[in-house]
Amino acid sequence: MGLDSNKKKEALKFIFLFGLISALGDITYEGARSVYGNYLGFLGASALYIGVITGFGEFLGYAFRILSGYFVDRTGKNWAAAILGYGLLISVPLLAIAGNWKIAALFIILERLGKAIRNPGKDTMLSHATKHVGTGVGFGISEALDQLGAIIGPMIFTLALSFYGSYKIGFHLMWIPAILTVAVVLYTRYKFPSPQDLEEDFEKASKVNSKNISNDSLSKSFWHYLLFIFLSILGFANFPVLSYHLMKQKVLSEAIIPTLYALAMALDGAFAVLVGKYYDKKAWEH
Repeated sequence: MGLDSNKKKEALKFIFLFGLISALGDITYEGARSVYGNYLGFLGASALYIGVITGFGEFLGYAFRILSGYFVDRTGKNWAAAILGYGLLISVPLLAIAGNWKIAALFIILERLGKAIRNPGKDTMLSHATKHVGTGVGFGISEALDQLGAIIGPMIFTLALSFYGSYKIGFHLMWIPAILTVAVVLYTRYKFPSPQDLEEDFEKASKVNSKNISNDSLSKSFWHYLLFIFLSILGFANFPVLSYHLMKQKVLSEAIIPTLYALAMALDGAFAVLVGKYYDKKAWEH
């Protein structure tokens, strides 16, 4: 009983540490994402180029996860992928020195690539810890902390634009959370070198999961769900394009646009833990 209790405490500590990592990371890249459209427009990019750049970045950020996921599954180097991925956050403050929109586009794509590299390893490690508190609740806690950072980041740009009228000051401020993110990742790696040890009967669970993955075909419901997600996202214009038009048509001031993004992130975070609890309840019923 005492051993289980200690493992649960360690698991919670790991979840909150990764929540802190996610929060700091989100301050960095979600802060930047709240002004990508405005900033690219400021550097001379048209709405077409902004859509192509940010759209390709999003595509790369998800498509490359297949390769990153395959790598961590084959090698077990979850920490290496996480450290490299979070290390690429430095591309965000480097946007301050982008002399034109083409260089800025390169940094934006690198930031998205970093997210693709780190996420499979991060989620795999987090999944071991969430077994002690419920998968939905565990990821919900992480997501809520994640979204806290996603609120703070855009607000930093709101302040930078309101008081200094400068994107560069906002991007330079991103050095602080970017460096802190990497520091906390390295600390967490030091404290929890083998997160799989947090999960009971890890070797047995791994064999069962591997067998299920290799022998079971994906259900029709899975493909229907994928089609639903594809069509849903296809119907949305991304925020950088929207923010560009909001600025260009003078619907909102440049300083207010990041606040709008922060509000959307706040709603996301508010529902994260509630949805996680609902998921656990339904999963338990089945």
